[in-house]
Amino acid sequence: MKNLNTLLQEQFQVRSADLEKAAGFQRKYGGRLEQILVNMGALAEDALPALYASLLDTELASQALLDALNTETLQAIALNQQLLPLNWIAIAQQDHSYTLLAADPFSPQANQLLSMQQLDFQLLICSEAQKDQLKQNLLNRSKQPDLVTDDLTDLEEDRLRELAGEAPTVNLLNSLFARALKAGASDMHLEPVGTRYRVRFRIDGVLQEVDSLAPRMRLPVASRLKILSGMDIAEKRRPQDGKISLRIANEDLDIRVSTLPLNDGESIVMRFLRQESISYNMDVLGLSADIEQLIREDIRKTAGVVLLTGPTGSGKTTTLYTFLNEINDQTVKIITLEDPVEYQLEGVNQVQVQPTIGFDFAAGLRSIVRQDPDVIMVGEIRDKETAQIAMQSALTGHLVFSTVHTNDAPTAYTRLLDLGVEEYLLNAAIVSIIAQRLVRKLCPHCAEPVADQQAQIAHLQLQPLLARYQLEPALRQAKGCDHCAHTGYKGRVAIVEYLRCDDMIKNVPKDGQFPAAARAINQARNARTLLEDGFLKALTGQTTIEEVMRVAG
Repeated sequence: MKNLNTLLQEQFQVRSADLEKAAGFQRKYGGRLEQILVNMGALAEDALPALYASLLDTELASQALLDALNTETLQAIALNQQLLPLNWIAIAQQDHSYTLLAADPFSPQANQLLSMQQLDFQLLICSEAQKDQLKQNLLNRSKQPDLVTDDLTDLEEDRLRELAGEAPTVNLLNSLFARALKAGASDMHLEPVGTRYRVRFRIDGVLQEVDSLAPRMRLPVASRLKILSGMDIAEKRRPQDGKISLRIANEDLDIRVSTLPLNDGESIVMRFLRQESISYNMDVLGLSADIEQLIREDIRKTAGVVLLTGPTGSGKTTTLYTFLNEINDQTVKIITLEDPVEYQLEGVNQVQVQPTIGFDFAAGLRSIVRQDPDVIMVGEIRDKETAQIAMQSALTGHLVFSTVHTNDAPTAYTRLLDLGVEEYLLNAAIVSIIAQRLVRKLCPHCAEPVADQQAQIAHLQLQPLLARYQLEPALRQAKGCDHCAHTGYKGRVAIVEYLRCDDMIKNVPKDGQFPAAARAINQARNARTLLEDGFLKALTGQTTIEEVMRVAG
């Protein structure tokens, strides 16, 4: 058998400091080294099967083998009556030998049983999730009653706390976190569907179902999340919010947790904040060269308001951080007001508003202007007072960045007027408005050319766009491969509508006809709408027509 420490360091990149810490814990309290590392967050739980296979010079159970198994075949094997309680599964072969599936091949009880049986067998390693699924099929656990009552006695609450801290719950949750990080998920959703918990990851802005937790794990997992995030595990009738800081798969991670009581249980949503995975660089945004040049001019101004618009999840905060990062140096004082502060920017003074104590955006903004800033970022303009202070701050020599929730750039004026901001203040302060959406990028490994691209171009009337930018069409379509989890997409890129608020825009009356008039002016300037910018990225092969229509159509 290979050396465990060597494998952990060389093949699984476990740091020496973590290994020494785990070894010290093992000497003091006992336990298995690799399991201690998993609980520490220094080793991903989904790496255990590969570790065990390498240690024992055996193979991992193929997905084809697991898919081919059925309940009847497994239940016909008497040996499983002894192995199942030990978390091993036996499959009978035609030559009267056995294939044994084990998530924990070092179980002393299982190895003792097998030595007594003197069986001829081949050992394959599977994951805990695969083993649990097979075991669930065998035991038909969906028929077993589970603790799902809303009213917990003190004894039941104590038992839930015990279950939340036991190895199966800890390992399952760590495994889900590790899988989410590996898949590049921004959020994980746990939702009750009947008696089970559906697990979904939001990857590149789209939810994908990835797993379903057994009924018996429903309350322990929810309770562990509540304990970790500082919530009340006995409270299931009102929403709760919390935060978890932990280390998973050798990566430091902050997780914002939100619970919402539903008719048949609690929905739990976790947002992953990964500082090292975010790059605040203009190149990463994927802006077209003409729009990027205009934005660079705007963010270098000494005064004025630059607004970003778009729905929740359209990347507005990331784009604002990117703008701040571009102008951040020792000669500029930048203060931000956020709700909440999600990522730390070096050299930037970041303030989190606390509406519960009266420290909202308006109150914070009044305080900020007395701190002599050069640049101010307000997370969102939600009310008249915040909007007016932001505009007035721009008139007194500050560059202000902020966001509003509108569908496109011209209607940002309509939104601010509805809040009660005077038209003259908007005309004097606003430099530009940028509407943004995020579309998924095609996977570079499997994207295919579109066979009937001329027909699509004709149908969508894209010939003028091609002629304007003198492009040869390169429409591609999503296929799917292992690199992109068979979705056909990997990563996202911004599509934007840019509105420069110059004298021509200022002279247009800000009445009900303004959005149409602003669009006409932008069209005369050869500026693009959101849809046109998306089509341009599709025509250059970055995304697909279908994806653009989904997001901006």
